Formats: sequence, structure tokens, C-alpha cells
Amino acid sequence: MTYTEIKKKGEKKYYYRVKSIRQGKKVNKQRIYLGGNLTKQELKEKEQQADKKLLNIPKRPETKKALPETPNQNNQGITAEKDEFSKWFTQIMLKADLADYTEVSGAIVFKPAAYAIWEKIQQECNKRFKQIGIKNTYFPLLIPEKLLIKEQEHVKNFSPEVAWVTQAGNSKLNERLAIRPTSEAIMYPSFAKWIRSWKELPLKLNQWNNVIRWEFKHPIPFLRTREFLWNEGHCAFASEKQALKDKNLILNLYKEVCENFLALYGVAGRKTEKEKFAGAVFSEKLHYVMPNGKAIEGPCYHYDGQNFAKAYDIKFQNKKGKEEYVYQYTFAISTRMLGIIFAIHSDKKGLILPPKIAPNQIVIIPILVGKNNKKILDEVKKIKSELSCYNPILDDRKDYRPGFKFNEYELKGIPIRIEIGPRDLEKKQVIVMRRDTLKKQEIKISKLKTEIPKILEEIQKSLFKKSKTIFNSKTEKAETLEKLKITIENKKIGISPLCKNIKCENNLKFKTNGAKTLFIDDKNKIKSEKCIICNKPADYFVYIAKSY
Repeated sequence: MTYTEIKKKGEKKYYYRVKSIRQGKKVNKQRIYLGGNLTKQELKEKEQQADKKLLNIPKRPETKKALPETPNQNNQGITAEKDEFSKWFTQIMLKADLADYTEVSGAIVFKPAAYAIWEKIQQECNKRFKQIGIKNTYFPLLIPEKLLIKEQEHVKNFSPEVAWVTQAGNSKLNERLAIRPTSEAIMYPSFAKWIRSWKELPLKLNQWNNVIRWEFKHPIPFLRTREFLWNEGHCAFASEKQALKDKNLILNLYKEVCENFLALYGVAGRKTEKEKFAGAVFSEKLHYVMPNGKAIEGPCYHYDGQNFAKAYDIKFQNKKGKEEYVYQYTFAISTRMLGIIFAIHSDKKGLILPPKIAPNQIVIIPILVGKNNKKILDEVKKIKSELSCYNPILDDRKDYRPGFKFNEYELKGIPIRIEIGPRDLEKKQVIVMRRDTLKKQEIKISKLKTEIPKILEEIQKSLFKKSKTIFNSKTEKAETLEKLKITIENKKIGISPLCKNIKCENNLKFKTNGAKTLFIDDKNKIKSEKCIICNKPADYFVYIAKSY
């Protein structure tokens, strides 16, 4: 881990970034001088630059220069253990070429390897949106302040995190423009213009866009960033029954994508009144547990009833000729899911990707040692062509040794590696290695087309099973406050009885040093249990944990 050390001389402060390395009983420290009397922004940037050196993030190798057989010895691979989550996750992000920091704190670059996964998530969600009549659209990024303040509960929730545009060129704007934290305020005035009769309903729209939320101090790449990408669906109906009918469709749609493609096991649940989305009647979300025991929210559904319709005057004439407000819901999935995939599936060697969302499912590495090189290259080209539906990479670079290539693609999480050398060619076989288990097997070249899809399916199922095992191993019943505290200290999620009083929820966070309610456990019914905070009759069991 790294930390910042401050030394004072008179009124001036000098900042150093420090990395501690334990060697037996001794602790050696590496220091990088950051500067004196830095602003918070300058300090953050200097810290990030220093961390790249201290954490041994490699420079791109020079062309035509062979790299060593074992990159890990030269800090090419992951040097942190998964238990050192923050350091490990940062190395995965940077060394697997998924993202990079920018000059704007809390805003990262989504590099092609990560963005290709996001595109696959978009594609799978879009297919399912369109099957239930949801159409894609796009609304402006900038929201006039007068529209944002129409829904007071909404504004109260978002005002601390809204970024504002106040000037264009050298001219100050007559009205502040918010950079969207979410799009209700810019979309719903249009809904009010477009909807006149029950004949125009339902209106089911979705947009894929970016949002800015500036409320937090410690951004974490993918998991908690000030700018992120998502979909936000906004739908309007003539009746509450019609609006609520879609709830399970939306949540099951997201669950199917997350389970079948991302290989992630999560549990859906309704948020408490305190934790629901501001302005909603209720909120339901999928929840996941990270390797460090923290919970994290995934895709969500918010039922808004007529709350926003009344704020933005979205009315229609019903079949009886009477005017009434529409009923609405919203839903979303974000690039946070990328961080969840990387964190839950990966290991100390690097990234592990589920085959169904991996941009490249196979890498083919010929072992060229001077004998039969042409025949080997001809054979791997045929294999690549036969397996083209898996978008294979053929790495026939001559300036890199096979050992380096093996480590590189293990780091990048390619699900299957195919090796073929002179002996394999003689036997008309290849060596196939699974990234998830690192197990190798010999397969005849003639059987690759039938065996590869089986192995990919096994990897997909294995990763989902592992994800489910992690979730279940990290949750346990905690029917007293003392048991809950121990559970949280052990980096797990507790399931505890609680009452509906918001004061008890606030007190819970204080007593557990930062844990909060995640969602209501509707499968575990209250009998005679007492609230773990006030000792009065509990209203429900809730999942409780520290979270992102």
C-alpha cells in the first residue's frame, strides 16, 4: 500500500508519497517527493503519478527487443495479493490495459479492452429492451436550473453532487446549466408536451449516456467514478397496474444478462425508505459482494408512481375523458458492472473474463523454435480460421518468447490459450489451457471445433458457480447488534432484524462504523424478533454491510 507523508518547515508543508516494504522484521520505505504547499487537486494528481512508479506499473516495451521469459520477475505481472484489494485492483486495471487515470480526478479512460465489454453489455440489454417495446433515444447533457428545481425531493438528493456550467466563453450565462446527474429533469418536460391521451401510452424510452456526480472524495476506478456510463430507461403508463407489471420483466432482464453473460450471482431486493431513490415510491436493485466483503449495487428499478408526473405536469385524458397524471418507472445498469466483473472473477495472476463477454475468447500461440516453423504457422492460421467465431488472437510475434506471451494473456484474462509446437504438430494435436483453472489438456486438432465450445461453456458455468459460492460464504445471520459488529469486522454481510424507524437506520451506521442497510430480505419473515437498535418489534430482516 502507499500513503502520503507530510513534513512541516515553518509554515510550509512538504509532501512525499511512501511505499512500505516489510522484509522480515525490518520495514524499508521508498519515497517520492511530490512538492510543497500543493492544492488538493495538485496533490491528487502527483499521488497518482507517484503510484505508477511505486507500484511498478511497466512502460511499454521497446519494439524489436525480446522481453524476459518471466515478466513477473520484472514487475510486468500482478505483484499484489487479492487480499490487498485496493492495490491489487489498481494493478489489474492498469496492467491488464483496461483503463487509465486522467487529469480530472475521478474520471478515467475506458481503454478498448474494457469498452468492448461494455459494448457487449449494451448489445445484450438492447436486445431485451426492444423485445418489450422499449425504444432508444437521446436527450441533452445540460439541464436548466429551473427544470431541476421542479421536483424538490429530487433536488435535495442531487444538489451536493451536481456540476454546473455558469459561463460560455467570456460571457456569464443568464441561468446555470446542470451537467446531468440523471435525466428526469430534462426528459419529463418533453413527456408533458408529447402525452395528451391514453392513446399515446405507454411511452417506453431508454437512453445510453454519461452522467456526472461530484459528491464523493475518494473515487475508485470503475466502482465509484465522478463520470460513468449507463442506460437510463424512463417509461410512462396510464395505470399503476400496467407500470408495475413491467417490474419483474426489467429486473429479470438484467438478472439474465448478469448471470448468463457476466457470470455474476447477485440478489435482488427492495431498498428501505431511507435508501430508496429520491422521488421514488420504492426502489429495487441487484446486489453483489466483493472479495473484500463490501457490498455493491448493480442494476436497478425505481417505481415513481405519480411523483414526477405531478412535479412536471405530465397529464393525459383517460378513456372516460377525465384528466389524470401518468404512472412512471425508471431503470439502469452502469459501467460499475465492469469493476464488479474484474474484482469477483480475477486472481493473483490477473484478469479472468467470462467467455460470453470476453472480446477475444481464444489466443493461439505457436511455439517457434526453428524447426518446422512454416508448417506450424500454416497450421495455426488454419486453426484461427476454423475458430473465427471466437474472435481468436494469433500471436506469432517473433520478438517475444512464449513464456512472456503466456503471462501476458493470463494477465489480460483470455479464457482459452492454444499452444502448438513441433512435437504437437507431429502428433496432430494442440495444448489447450483454461484461464480460470490454469489446467492444460491435449486435444486433437481435428476435434477442436467440437471441444472448444464445451470448454468455454464449462468456464462460463464454473465462474458463475464460484461467484455464487463467494456471495453465500460472505453472508450470515446476525440477530443481535454484537453479532452484526463481528460479522462486519469479518468482512461479511449480516442479515439482521430492524424496524422501519429511520432513526434506527442512522444509528445503525454509527454503531457499526459505517455499515448500512442494503435491502429488505423478503424470504426471511419476521416472527418475534426485536430490532437490533431500539429493541422494539422488528418490521423486517435486512441485509447490512459496508458498501461502495
